[in-house]
Amino acid sequence: MSTLSTPTDSATVAAANTASPARGGGGAAAAPAIECTGVWKQYYFYSHRPRKLKDAFMRVISRRAAVPPPAPVWALRDFNFRVEPGETVGVVGHNGAGKSTLLKLLSRILVPTKGTVTVNGRLSAIIELGAGFHEDLTARENVYLAASFRGLSRRDVNNGLYDRIVEFSELGEHMETPLKYFSSGMHARLGFAIAVSVNPDVLLIDEVLAVGDAKFKPKCLDAIKQFQHDGKAILFVSHDLNTVKSLCHRAIWMKQGEVCASGDPTSAINSYLEHYWPGSTTPKSKA
Repeated sequence: MSTLSTPTDSATVAAANTASPARGGGGAAAAPAIECTGVWKQYYFYSHRPRKLKDAFMRVISRRAAVPPPAPVWALRDFNFRVEPGETVGVVGHNGAGKSTLLKLLSRILVPTKGTVTVNGRLSAIIELGAGFHEDLTARENVYLAASFRGLSRRDVNNGLYDRIVEFSELGEHMETPLKYFSSGMHARLGFAIAVSVNPDVLLIDEVLAVGDAKFKPKCLDAIKQFQHDGKAILFVSHDLNTVKSLCHRAIWMKQGEVCASGDPTSAINSYLEHYWPGSTTPKSKA
């Protein structure tokens, strides 16, 4: 089984944790909510990597054949991208296209190998189930933990934020339960409730609606539409192409770490579909 490691990175990640710039008013143009400039991200994949010092030592004294050098893999290649305040941008593409790497760079979980990533304003991200949570802690304790990651104090949480999260997630009777007993849907409820309740300027969403039930999904969509009304920037990664078309102002199609198409959602999605399934977007004539 291959293992993954990240090389030493030489680029900078700029994150300006300032309030969102005012919109309109005839002043200077607002800074982009998200900006990626010449971003490259490289991983190394090892065919075999010793897990213990003993394994490495035994390999040396037994004079085994040298392990082939790790193969570099570029997850993002010269990636340039902007999201303006008040804009909702969808990201589509096959698995392995670089979508999750992009979200992790924006969330500052990773840093780029080359290039610059800038986020203006408070960022909140839902990038995978369980991200930012501790499975052995209760849901209540994880609310305080997640809030601390976003720069909020215990006082901030107690001053109405906790109640809003519980109300939105509808998990009131489960807040003293350790997260390791939560279903994937309950994880999604708690993660989304925290993300939207901290009033971010930039919201990153990755497939969380795919695990929502029939009652919770419309609630999430209503929250996203309220964010759009409030002028928030949203980056929405999804394989649900119809939802991307209905929610987003613009969409990009990613392939092998590059942007292959960018524009209105219908055009970008049609380019994506036609590339892999030629003729799939052409209306069929009636016999």
